[in-house]
Parts: sequence; C-alpha cells; structure tokens
Amino acid sequence: MYRSHVLVCGGTGCTSSGSQKIIDRLQSEIDKNGLSSEVQVVKTGCFGLCALGPIMIIYPEGTFYSMVKDEDIPEIVSEHLLKGRIVSRLVYDETLAENGIKSLNDTDFYRKQKRVALRNCGVINPENIDEYIALNGYTALGKVLTEMTPDDVIKCILDSGLRGRGGGGFPTGRKWQLAKDLIKGGQKYVCCNADEGDPGAFMDRSVLEGDPHVVLEAMAIAGYAIGASQGYIYVRAEYPIAVKRLEIAIGQAREYGLLGNNIFGTDFSFDIGLRLGAGAFVCGEETALMTSIEGNRGEPRPRPPFPAEKGLFGKPTILNNVETYANIPQIINNGAEWFASMGTERSKGTKVFALGGKIKHTGLVEVPMGTTLREVIEEIGGGIPNGKKFKAAQTGGPSGGCIPTEHFDIKIDYDNLISIGSMMGSGGLIVMDEDNCMVDIAKFFLEFTVDESCGKCTPCRVGTKRMYEILDKITKGQGTLEDLDKLEKLCYYIKDNALCGLGQTAPNPVLSTLKYFKDEYLAHVVDKRCPAGVCKDLLSYEIDPAKCRGCTLCSRVCPAGAITGTVKNPHVIDKSKCVKCGACMEKCKFGAISKK
Repeated sequence: MYRSHVLVCGGTGCTSSGSQKIIDRLQSEIDKNGLSSEVQVVKTGCFGLCALGPIMIIYPEGTFYSMVKDEDIPEIVSEHLLKGRIVSRLVYDETLAENGIKSLNDTDFYRKQKRVALRNCGVINPENIDEYIALNGYTALGKVLTEMTPDDVIKCILDSGLRGRGGGGFPTGRKWQLAKDLIKGGQKYVCCNADEGDPGAFMDRSVLEGDPHVVLEAMAIAGYAIGASQGYIYVRAEYPIAVKRLEIAIGQAREYGLLGNNIFGTDFSFDIGLRLGAGAFVCGEETALMTSIEGNRGEPRPRPPFPAEKGLFGKPTILNNVETYANIPQIINNGAEWFASMGTERSKGTKVFALGGKIKHTGLVEVPMGTTLREVIEEIGGGIPNGKKFKAAQTGGPSGGCIPTEHFDIKIDYDNLISIGSMMGSGGLIVMDEDNCMVDIAKFFLEFTVDESCGKCTPCRVGTKRMYEILDKITKGQGTLEDLDKLEKLCYYIKDNALCGLGQTAPNPVLSTLKYFKDEYLAHVVDKRCPAGVCKDLLSYEIDPAKCRGCTLCSRVCPAGAITGTVKNPHVIDKSKCVKCGACMEKCKFGAISKK
C-alpha cells in the first residue's frame, strides 16, 4: 500500500508541455529520497484543464498543481511528499481555500460537469487493465454475456435514449437493431470511428488516451448484440499516444481472455483490429471510413443501402464513434433509466465538448444535455479573457454553424442547435470574441472543406470551391451584392445535391453567418471595411499626431519602411508601402496607432 499517489496527466496536451520529462524527474527524486515504497507515480489521461498543463494531482489530499516545470519537482518531493507541506505557489488558485485545499468538484470548472464518458480519464493509468477492472471495467460485458440476450441489450440501449455522439445524433439502439434484424446470421462487423478531423476537436482522442478499454468493452457488447465476431477501430495516425494505448489495451484484453474466443467461458467470440487513417477528413463519413478500411481510396458511397444492411466488405455493419461507445458499459451497469434521467426529452445523457478559441479555460468538459451555452462558456470555461465581449460560438466543426449572442442562453441539445442553423457535431466548441470577423471565420471553414473534399461529387468538389472564391473576393473588398445572392444560392444547391453528409453540411458555417451577421457581410461589400479589423486588404493603419511622441520605435520595427518622421515629432504611415502587418501598432507604447 502506498501512502500517496501522484497522478500526472499523460494526454497529448500535457505531453506536449513536457509531462513525460516531469514524470521521469519525479520518479528519480522519489527514489533519491527513499520514498519508492511509499509514493506511487501514475501517468493518467486528460484531466480536462488543458490550459493549465502540465498538471499533477497528489492524493489523498487532492492537491492540484498546475503548469508544473521540471525544476519544480525537487521542491514538490522534499516539501510535499517528504514533509507534508503544500507548495502553494504551484497550486491551481481555484482549489485554494482558507483552511486548506478545496475539492476539484467544488471549482467552477468541474462543478456543473457530469463525467460519464470521461469518468476514468485522469483517474486511472490507461496502460494498466487492472486499474480499469478495479473500477468495474468489463463487468458490463460479463453481465451481457451471462445474464442478457442480444434483444435485452438492444432494448436497454433503446430505452436509454442514447444518440450517436459523432454528428447526426441517430439513435444508437435503432442502428444496432437494424444490423441485427436485417440479415440473420453470417459475418457482421462492428466499427469505431476514431477519425476525429474537426478543427479544434479532441474529445475522442482524450477518451482513447485516458480510457481505451471502455471502447473495447463497448464494441464487444455491440458485437454480441448484433451477432458480430470482428471489430475495427479506425483511428487517426496523427494520434500516436492514442494508437499506442489502444495497441496495449487490445493486447491486455486478449491476454485476459476479454477479447478472442469464448469470452467469459461462453460461446461468444469477438476480436478487434486497428486501422490507421491517413488524415483525410472525409474518412469521418461512415461509408468512406469503411471503404478506407477495405484498402481503397476513402470516398463515400451512395446510400441506400445503409451500412446496417451492406457495410464493411459488403456485410452488415454498425459504426459508432468513440464517445458513443464510452457510454455503453455504464448504461448496462447502471440501467437505461439512470442514463435517461440526464439530459432533455429528446437528447439524453451528457455531451463532451472541446473548448477552444477565445476562452479562459481551454480544455475538455462533459455536461448534461440541456446545459446552456452561457453556462459552458462563462461558468465552466471561465468566460472571455482580456475583458472582451462574447460574439459567437462555433459548434460542429466545418459541418456546424455559428451561434450568436442572441442565442447565448440556448439549451444545448441536438434539436435546439439544428433549429438555429448549427449542429452538435462531434463536440468541438470554438469561442469567438469581438475581434473575430465572421466572414473570415466562414472563409476559414470553407477553405478547410475545399482542401478536404474527396472530389467524388461535383456539388462538393466544384461548389465549395466557388463558394470559397466568393468569400475570398468579399474579404479583399472586391465583393458585390450580387455575390451575396449567388453565395446563398450555392449554399442551398450544395446542401440538396452533395453525395454525403460532409458535403451536404459544408455550407452551414456560411449560412449561419449570413443569417446572424449579415451586417458584417454588407460592411465588407458596401463599405469596403472589416468591422473587426481582421481582413488585411480592408485595413489601414493611422498615427494620431496628438498622441505620437516621436519615439521612432514604430519606424524601426516596420518591415516595409512605410513609417517616416524625426525624433520627438509625429510620424506618418505611407499607406502605399504599408504591408498591414500590425507590428507598429503592437510596439507603440502610447496608443498612437490605430487600425480602421
């Protein structure tokens, strides 16, 4: 028995900040101080507060150290682990209380969260199957195989109200039911979509890095429910930590007899293989993903037939994403009513969001469906930094839309977001403030879609390119009112005619910004200005002679030699030479330079 456990985040965010180096130094200092038999170091998955990494939590006290550096380790070991004195300067300030340390669950970031899919992330060592089993891991699979029929399993998932967390929100139980009933017997497949390609999204990656066994257990349960003996996880090759931990987890599960033949002594056999994606965004679409697993170019197929009837290798197949599977074992263990008690009438359970953009607490959160956007951004996320005002939130990635201030109090669920022109998507949530240009945001997502289009259908291959060209023209001050009409018509044409869901939803960022921020489009087109001061071609920098002290700093940092003037006299910008880099404005100490 150890008297202290030191949990260090080993997710991608903290690893990139040097957490592995901290773990190595920590173990070395513990050994040096003779504490090896008393203190255990545990490398976990993501805690959620990614902006504060590298993160370390010491139990049983629950002391939360943030932004830990290699040089801090000797002090933590000698003071905290050896002498029992907390190193206050490194403690996350929101956990400090008058009489000691406050529980993480009492902080603003965690108070309104409900961890279901993320329950083990930041809690267990993801590379140790025994720690997963210690927290009821694989009990749901055992229960299913020894106490429930496939119909019982599907009914439980149906009654829970679980909907797919990968984008469209199709009821998970219905998908499983179709795959079970459409074709009796024969080879069937269970697939996991871990090809998380949305800009700013890292929910599935965090689950795989922090709790890989939950996905394996859920896929085996799904295999039993539909009568499949083989599963495949399609994961991005750009997720090396997730891939490594999945490989370890699959090996451990096979060694324990939890994958392979005659699981739990029954006649049910199921195994899982990994397939690495090469970074094609379109392979997040289910039919393109299956085509890629088959070894072909990842392109969507026309539907019907749907994968439940004819999917991978032409056989009945179900495909769910990582977060969807992460809910399955707990639904089996706790009952459908337990899961259905959370969320809204048509959107049950919780949802994981990757918070990014202009927000204080960049990171990973999981909240009950029906939580308002304001609660997520202001209370959990800590609000907009630097005193800026909230302008919009983008959900659903390139397939989603922008939610304006007027809908700041909307309750987040599938139907509510669709009703205002956005969508849940996989769970990326990018926050924007008054300094963001919404035309530029729409252009950013269109550029992404154009680059990632597989090119199979003309509406997506050509249509999105034409849309991007119009947006580019507008941001350069060359747009016309006719361009705005043409842009909107193109949006609806592509939505109605593209082959797959990715092409059909590609116009959403444009349509939502046209709907809620039409005034910004008009400012670009009619007034030839960018209200947010983002679009370079529409900017001009000016020096206020009343404020300029003639310090010459601006002229010295100007890369184009566009600023002239003498010492202690007002300077002038030659707009014909100005490259609009903003270096002068950034360096001016007197606020004399402004952009218009």
